[in-house]
Amino acid sequence: MHRPQLEEFIKRMDQDSVAIIASAPEATRSNDTQYRFRQNSDLYYLTGFEEPESIAVIAPKQEKKFTLFVRSRDPEKEIWDGRRAGIEGAVRDFGAEEAFPVSEFSEKLGDLINNARNLYYRVGDGNPRVDNIIIKEIARMRSLGRKGIAPPQAIVDPGTILHEMRLIKSDDEIALMQRAADIAAEAHVEAMKTARPGMKEYEIEALIEYIFRRSGAAAPAYSSIVGSGVNATILHYINNDAELKDGDLLLIDAGAEYRGYASDITRTFPVNASFTRAQRDIYDLVLSAQLDCIRMARPGVSMDELKAHSIEMLTEGMVRLGLLQGDTAKLIEEEKYKQFYMHGLGHFLGIDVHDVGRYYNEGESRRLEPGMVITVEPGVYITADTKEIPEKYLGIGVRIEDDVLITEDGNRVLTNKVPKEPEEIEQLMAR
Repeated sequence: MHRPQLEEFIKRMDQDSVAIIASAPEATRSNDTQYRFRQNSDLYYLTGFEEPESIAVIAPKQEKKFTLFVRSRDPEKEIWDGRRAGIEGAVRDFGAEEAFPVSEFSEKLGDLINNARNLYYRVGDGNPRVDNIIIKEIARMRSLGRKGIAPPQAIVDPGTILHEMRLIKSDDEIALMQRAADIAAEAHVEAMKTARPGMKEYEIEALIEYIFRRSGAAAPAYSSIVGSGVNATILHYINNDAELKDGDLLLIDAGAEYRGYASDITRTFPVNASFTRAQRDIYDLVLSAQLDCIRMARPGVSMDELKAHSIEMLTEGMVRLGLLQGDTAKLIEEEKYKQFYMHGLGHFLGIDVHDVGRYYNEGESRRLEPGMVITVEPGVYITADTKEIPEKYLGIGVRIEDDVLITEDGNRVLTNKVPKEPEEIEQLMAR
């Protein structure tokens, strides 16, 4: 899967240039223990290589266009930390045309980038050790200019090419994202079936993440949000330690990472399996906005047009329910809706849950294209201390989110296996 992506990147590069993509550094959790390693998304996209301390060098004009620097095999360290691909594995299993120990990167760097017009490299992207090696080597090469040594004329962000590639998903990528969506969908359905008053939020979180791992996902794609009652009005609530109470709503925002690709689903449902009238008022408003925006999502429609439509629908509903007072157009102009709807409608989705790619081109909102995957996630959040609104709505938070693949003639909802119609949710929970 990764080889066609690498070849396309090589094709799009300035042919007289060299690209260097470094792995993410390992992150310390505490003292001498580390978080589970996750590869730099760009390196994974191009190579599929998932070990730390690895560097890809891509050079279209050189005899060896794709070189990997990796950790050498080390039986003693592999006993502690697991098997390594090593030099031979980098060539045999990951398609590198040649490979070297990562310890040799600094001494070989000068030859690799000598006479390159540009160096594609993201300085400050999270690997200061590699930053330092590259900057020092370029300075050394400049000092030797009279001897015919020519460092790159400029350091260029590879994301200008790479992130635009990542924005449009291949069929293989879409299949992985569908699997990530299906895994997360199963977890959300089981959460709906299981949640009951008296449980703790973390019990639901544990169930969801158990299903992720049982189904082959590497991990949650992000910290799972399991917020009941007023906690649902906190956008990035991750404490997940409150008790589920009879009469409260439960908002779950959780997605799985499967073979490097993310899903991102939010559902909101009643802990006791039955919406109150006030909860239905807010829920129906959010659902109608979400469904309408999904219907709109097709090639040629801009992200800003979708967001504007969600704002218009939600603001009209806020006026109708007594959350806002006044003329809808004026309230939108003055951004009064932001008291209750303060985030964007959605984001790109892929290897990163908030995936790469420009939202604006030359100042204009980007128009959707086939192969893009976006989230559509309107919400309304009414904190318990809000003044001058009907008391019945205090403390209600609702968000509904799906992953939407843009197709040639419209879209396909990847996450449609999770119920969101209120009657469907109540029926599922009542079983």
